[in-house]
Amino acid sequence: MSNLSLSSALRFLTMIGMSLMSVSINAQSYPNRPITFVVPYGPGGSTDPVARQYAMQLQKALGVEVNIENKPGGSGTIGTGLVVRSKPDGYTLGLATNSILGYQPLVNANLVFKTPDQYQPIVKLGEMPVILVVRADAPWKTFAEFVQHVKDNPGKVRASVSGLRTVPDLLAQEFNMVAGTKLRTVPFTGGSGEALVALLGNRVEATLFTGAVGIPSHVQAGKVRVLAAFKKGVYEPVSEAQSTVDAGYNTTMTASFYVIAPKGLAPDVLDKLTKTSMEIVQSAEFIKFAKEGYALDPKGPAALREEIVRDTNTFSALIKALDQK
Repeated sequence: MSNLSLSSALRFLTMIGMSLMSVSINAQSYPNRPITFVVPYGPGGSTDPVARQYAMQLQKALGVEVNIENKPGGSGTIGTGLVVRSKPDGYTLGLATNSILGYQPLVNANLVFKTPDQYQPIVKLGEMPVILVVRADAPWKTFAEFVQHVKDNPGKVRASVSGLRTVPDLLAQEFNMVAGTKLRTVPFTGGSGEALVALLGNRVEATLFTGAVGIPSHVQAGKVRVLAAFKKGVYEPVSEAQSTVDAGYNTTMTASFYVIAPKGLAPDVLDKLTKTSMEIVQSAEFIKFAKEGYALDPKGPAALREEIVRDTNTFSALIKALDQK
């Protein structure tokens, strides 16, 4: 072999070695500064506890600060858009829901995210059923009494929800179709926490609240009564609630919570985030936390991508059904 050929081969091998070393160093160095975790709703709702729990465990696992930033508005699309447009370096993550990722792109042409191909799904944190809550001094003691009152007063009974076309709002529309009622929803951009405040402030007659985190304490304080859970069987956190399925109304749309990142993460960063996140949602600590009302369904990027596409198809079918009413 000539000196020139030998020299070229050595340079080539050196470049490969440096490249492999660079990948190794990047994998070891991420993360080396604080991570921002964007929550696209205001504090106090069902997204708040799961976001804080995930951020706390991610911080512990990665050894850097994970700072939560609440960016409410646009039924969750403002904060989610901020995440999607961020630099794909692993230092901006976001909480998202199935209604944000599956429904909003169907009705909002101006979003920067349309499909999972435009952002990076990381992990599914869990899901929650929707519950129907009224004030403790409300005249309805049972779900059946409430439904009858709504039927007798079409369009007059108001239920606050966590935003226009969020899962609680969509479920209300689905329930109206199934039950032949005209329950009127009142959306609040600040999330389910703001929707609950509206109920407590006597601005609406009911609220459709995602899950039951924080609700039992209001029940014990004599402030609210839970009439129904939109699921089959007993919802343990509020076992007194009537199952809507058992009552004859097959409306079980749930709110699902995900972690996403901007598209284009380096493979080593994606691998580290995915592995760490899956370990978190399957940890004893997270499982114990979930008993507050979350149903766990751990999924990584590929399975999560499939779920988002499936939910999008479900929402599309609901839109068509509502348009045909």
